[in-house]
Amino acid sequence: MTSDLRRNPAETRTNAPRGAREGRRGPSRVLVLPQTLTVKQLADLIDQSHIDVIKQLMRNGIMAATNQVIDHEVATLVTSAFGIRTRVAEQSESGKHLSTNVHDDADSMLTRPPVVTILGHVDHGKTSLLDAIRQAHVADGEAGGITQHIGAYQIGREEGQKITFLDTPGHEAFTSIRSRGARVTDIAVLVVAADDGIMPQTIEAINHANAAQVPMIVAINKMDLPGADPERVKRQLSEQNLLVEDWGGDIISVDVSARTGDGLDDLLENIQILAEVSELKANPGRPASGVIIETKLDRRRGPTTTLLVQSGTLRVGDHVVAGNVWGRIRAMNNDLGEQAREIGPSQPGEVLGFSVLPTAGDLFTVVATEREARNASSERERASTAQSQARALTLDEVVKQIDAGDVKELNLVLKADVQGSAEAVRHSLEQLTEDDAKVRILHSGVGAVTESDVLLASASSAIVIGFNVASDAVVERAAERAGVELRHYNIIYRLIEDIEKALHGMLEPQYTDVTLGRAEVREIFPSRRGVQIAGCRVLDGRVSRNAAVRVLRDGQTVAEGTIGSLRHFRDEVNDVNAGTECGILLPGFNDYEEGDIIETHREERARG
Repeated sequence: MTSDLRRNPAETRTNAPRGAREGRRGPSRVLVLPQTLTVKQLADLIDQSHIDVIKQLMRNGIMAATNQVIDHEVATLVTSAFGIRTRVAEQSESGKHLSTNVHDDADSMLTRPPVVTILGHVDHGKTSLLDAIRQAHVADGEAGGITQHIGAYQIGREEGQKITFLDTPGHEAFTSIRSRGARVTDIAVLVVAADDGIMPQTIEAINHANAAQVPMIVAINKMDLPGADPERVKRQLSEQNLLVEDWGGDIISVDVSARTGDGLDDLLENIQILAEVSELKANPGRPASGVIIETKLDRRRGPTTTLLVQSGTLRVGDHVVAGNVWGRIRAMNNDLGEQAREIGPSQPGEVLGFSVLPTAGDLFTVVATEREARNASSERERASTAQSQARALTLDEVVKQIDAGDVKELNLVLKADVQGSAEAVRHSLEQLTEDDAKVRILHSGVGAVTESDVLLASASSAIVIGFNVASDAVVERAAERAGVELRHYNIIYRLIEDIEKALHGMLEPQYTDVTLGRAEVREIFPSRRGVQIAGCRVLDGRVSRNAAVRVLRDGQTVAEGTIGSLRHFRDEVNDVNAGTECGILLPGFNDYEEGDIIETHREERARG
């Protein structure tokens, strides 16, 4: 790849963003990436095929089509795999890229605290565990403690070590944020009650963490209860392909009690060890970037935003762009509720300065001036519009990508009416394997399709399959916004057949019958050669010559065909709209009756 970076800029393909082409000049050999670009543009920049770029994204758990817009953080996952150093530039209205002049070289990268999310079943003690850790370890018992809940906080340990906990719904941390290209969580702690064992929500949490490729630690909670049986929990974990160290695996498990505090220090120590192994680093010397955690409208202070800095240092007075909104930091509190002038990598804070609330899960970046913030906001809004038009995989798109060599796994989220059905369908689907692709069930469960299922599918470019279950209007709208395909079946062989055809590359697209217009027969006129003409009035829609029609009598279809002649008075016309009278001739059909409905229609390909 070194030779690629020495190329004459004039040789660079013209459809690459200008700022990125400029990044090849000079001896630094650092590729300048714009805030957003398409997968194809990235492939052109690094002189790789778009298929190789998509494969690298897939290895990082991200599905993206050739023309889909990605941000610079996602692009960096690809460039680093090819050994190319990068930096990001902001794009102004004139198209020039503004450099921060800060390079993330080895000397500038410093160890940062790990960011941890607690997952698990609703009654297994997640909140109690967080409260116990917070009361015992926040800032080593510093006076004042936590004065307000801001969705995230840090604890201090010996020798200045810190750990950041996200006190947010776990699925949100792994799905909607990740679907925007960021991995906000470094470590997941899976809480399982020792007296209760694995529950459906526990399995769902495991699947979300696995889909996000986040390392896990299992905290077996409620060890103080008489019915505690940690060995049973470990056996159930092994059935979910999580083998703990005691059973010869590599998953750390810790016995804890949130009520008594036993095992909490062991849990924190293991989190610290796993963080050291992961070598988590960030450059505090660059302008800040990170993720919006929570937003709310405070009656007294106005829009308030909780964010997590992932790289750089955020300071009061900074101009910040988050999603397609921007603001200037007027005030900032740390996780203790104390006023702060700056916050660094892996540190949460609550800020004032956005006039419009950003969306939880949006990425934020600091820019130099208000003008740049406005321009970047507009640019991101355009990119967001383009990205919203790039839908997740549909089954017929799978066929195309398999043929192109882009897809190796078809990701599915499966919901069924009963456990037996879920297991039967899952087993049948997992048996489907082709040379070019195989089925991967990210999550299977019992009950109606939920927004959580849609979130997981959106983050992993999966298709949601419902077997003998429904999805309500809220979930349907969420799926439409996220670009997730929902498919419902009540016959198992049809479900299997569709997936099998997709893997074979033979899936026929689905079509929907769409009614275009309806006309009522008011009078019948004889014509030459014994052919009858129906004198009609168009009730709604439009009736067109040569359109496919069906004749309905008492709601039943009595004939189908194509309009051979369409007249308005004596004139032959192409179209007749609602409220207009016309004469319709259907070749081969003469058995009209007054009151018949002539309905024009066409077959439209169903949208993914």
